[in-house]
Order: sequence, then structure tokens, then C-alpha cells
Amino acid sequence: MKAINLVKQNFREYVLLNAVFYGLVAGSMIYTYAYPEIQRELMETLRAEFPETFPYIVEAYTSGNFPLAAALTFSVNLVLGSFVYITVTSLVIPFAGIAMGCVRAVAWGLLLAPTSPELASAMIPHSLTLILEGQGYILAIFAVCLHWKGVIWPRSMREEKHLKAYVAGIGKTAHIYMLITLVLAISAIYEAFEVIHIVGKL
Repeated sequence: MKAINLVKQNFREYVLLNAVFYGLVAGSMIYTYAYPEIQRELMETLRAEFPETFPYIVEAYTSGNFPLAAALTFSVNLVLGSFVYITVTSLVIPFAGIAMGCVRAVAWGLLLAPTSPELASAMIPHSLTLILEGQGYILAIFAVCLHWKGVIWPRSMREEKHLKAYVAGIGKTAHIYMLITLVLAISAIYEAFEVIHIVGKL
């Protein structure tokens, strides 16, 4: 798979992005312990807005419809969470997806810090969801880095002109999206199972 080769060829950047993303999640969790009111406010906002924004997802999870919950979670994470939020934004504004990904990492930390026994119990199984889904977003950010690195230094993509490097970068992003799709599919299946059959029974 070409995506795996791209990761191997740019492994230093990939490891750095992992460290930054998960570091922001961990740092935000630590910050939440000092200022727990932030988490309470975010939770209240999420409980009020999420059912209105994604009613079908909420219905799938609350009804225990595992296949539908997994399919909807995968669709939202791939289309909105990765493609629109990170990739499309970066096609217009250079490197914007990196900032958007960092914002998501901080939000995860603020929302999911195990500041209560209930959250701590839920986060034991949910930690794997964060790792898997986080990998999908990190790969999307990684594609942004490769794309614009090539535009700035066209010869890194074996091109002479910036415009041709921009187009070549879209091709590399498409290859990486094959891996993103696989990772987010696995993540969505696990998340639906975990939320419905593990966390839902705690």
C-alpha cells in the first residue's frame, strides 16, 4: 500500500505528529483537573447541541443499533472529521488542518479527562477509541504536511513547479485516505461496540 510507504518514508514527521496530538490530549486533561468547570460547561453544551446536530447517531446509540451506530460514526468521522475539517480546509488555507487537528485534540482532553469515578470507568475502554480515531486524524494531518511540504519544496515530489507539486500532493493525500478509511472503520466498529455494550452497562 502506497500510504504505508509514505509513512515509512516520512516516519520522523509521523512520529512528531503523534507526539503533538496525544500530548495535547494529555496536557488538556491535566489542565481540566485544575479547572474542572471548563469540562462541566463543555459537557452541558455538548448534551444540548449534539442531539440536535446528529439526532440519528444519538438514536442509533440509545436504541443499541450497533451496525447503524458504527456506520454513522464512521461516516461522520471520515467525511466531516477528516475530509472536511482537516483536508478540505488545508486545500484552501495552507497547513490549516494542522491547527484544526490540534483544536480537536485539546477539545478531547477537556471533555474526556477522567475527573470523576464515572468518567474514569468509562475512559478505561474508551481510551482505545481515542487512540484509533486519533490515528485517523493524525494521518489526515500527516497528509496535509506532506502536501504543503511538496508545494514549498517541489523537488521533494520530483516536480519543478509549485502548481504541479500541489496537484501531486492531492494524489498522495488520496493514497493516504485509503489508510485513513481503514483506521476509522476499525475505530467506528470498536467505538459502537464499546459505547453500547461496555460503557452502556457500567
